[in-house]
Amino acid sequence: MKKEEIKIFIADDHDIIRQGLKRILSFENDFSIIGEAQNGSEALNLIKVEKPDVLLLDLNMPVMNGIDVLQNIKEKYSDIKVIMLTVENDKKTIHQAIDIGADGYMLKDSAGEEIINAVKTVFQGEKYIDKSLVSMLFGALKNKKEKVNNILDCLSKREIEVLLKISKGMSNKEIGNELYLSEKTVKNYATNIFRKINAPDRVHATILAIKNNIEEYYMSRFSSDD
Repeated sequence: MKKEEIKIFIADDHDIIRQGLKRILSFENDFSIIGEAQNGSEALNLIKVEKPDVLLLDLNMPVMNGIDVLQNIKEKYSDIKVIMLTVENDKKTIHQAIDIGADGYMLKDSAGEEIINAVKTVFQGEKYIDKSLVSMLFGALKNKKEKVNNILDCLSKREIEVLLKISKGMSNKEIGNELYLSEKTVKNYATNIFRKINAPDRVHATILAIKNNIEEYYMSRFSSDD
């Protein structure tokens, strides 16, 4: 049975980035690059016609930046999944993208395997954040004393373990391999966790976990269980 084809659009003002992404994505038989743009305005005009499944979107582009494009896409074409492409000094802008509701976050120099995995993950309706971006983006949160009403108290030991690994940028499959659980079971745990802590997705769950120093919390709450 033929796999469902994933239609991808690339928006980045650097030709070398677009060409590199196209080369990486072309190795996947079920990926189809249906268009590209070098600025935000051009991207929006073409997306209206092409209607991709997944948009790889640079945060910083001329004419119209990635944040404005993302806002427009989420208001008018909510079924299009958007993966933001960024560099390490874009922390503030990435937080804006999180608030708007981007589906994935990737560093521009991410490995090809990461990019392919990100496209497949968001196409399936899940959020994706590059592992190398997790520590960079949220590292400063660990030093904040902000507590969100001890929100982690509502989670079981296993749920804390799953959330801890989610906060490290691990996929459901990777978490399952480490905890000896099926991918489906991990997904069920994640769904319950997000509901309990009132997080719409794994990115927001990661923010809550790190703000509450989840590693220290786990040790202090469950160390006596071992």
